[in-house]
Amino acid sequence: MDALTYDDVHVNFTREEWALLDPSQKSLYKDVMQETYRNLTAIGYNCEDHSIEEHCQSFRRHGR
Repeated sequence: MDALTYDDVHVNFTREEWALLDPSQKSLYKDVMQETYRNLTAIGYNCEDHSIEEHCQSFRRHGR
């Protein structure tokens, strides 16, 4: 069995898809992605090797 990576659990919404989510769905997405990020970094996942930081910056820019 291969190791699970950030890319395996990351969901990248388009602006149009994001606009269709209600506030509770957006909040749930944010909570889940933050928990995923914390869990991956807690086990030593190297953020520089993947697009996590870029995703987090995009997340903040778009209010997601």
